[in-house]
Amino acid sequence: MSNVQRFSRATLRATPWKNGGGTTQEIASWPPGAGLDSFGWRVSIATIASPGPFSVFPGIDRQIMLLEGDGVRLFTHDGRVSHRLDVPHRPFAFSGDDPIDCTLLGGASNDFNVMTRSGQWRADVQVLEHAAAIAPAPHGVLLALRGDWRLNDDDALAEGEGLCWTDAAQAWQAAPASDDARLVAVRFVPA
Repeated sequence: MSNVQRFSRATLRATPWKNGGGTTQEIASWPPGAGLDSFGWRVSIATIASPGPFSVFPGIDRQIMLLEGDGVRLFTHDGRVSHRLDVPHRPFAFSGDDPIDCTLLGGASNDFNVMTRSGQWRADVQVLEHAAAIAPAPHGVLLALRGDWRLNDDDALAEGEGLCWTDAAQAWQAAPASDDARLVAVRFVPA
């Protein structure tokens, strides 16, 4: 279990975006220490505070999910992408090649982001509402979105806490402590 790390949303460091439109809290990336131009996969939480363009990430597959707030409308100016990200805990996939712009649907929002380098990694993102088995994957991230969760009968995650594992082929049994609990499970597998 040495490849499993715990984290808490409350203690993740926030870094401002280049365009000033928000901040990002990186949860984990692979390989360790990789920059934005060299990661294989990356998981983060972003606060979108003002409208404007997303950074373009050529060759990157992206998934975004609203955590809190009113949400945003994501769109490309050529009309290929138009999506209201306004329902919490529903992942939306898009290409990092697309020049995505966004408008706020109200105030600032917090979003969960998963990025994988095409041809290297594939991400399976699912939100659990009930007890479930999470299939083994060599890398992954779990985050308690709402309520408390028990993992493999001996580990617990409180709301806002999570686990990240690397090079461990880890499988999990996840069980919620209440009916309204939600857990996001991200499994990274080689493409």
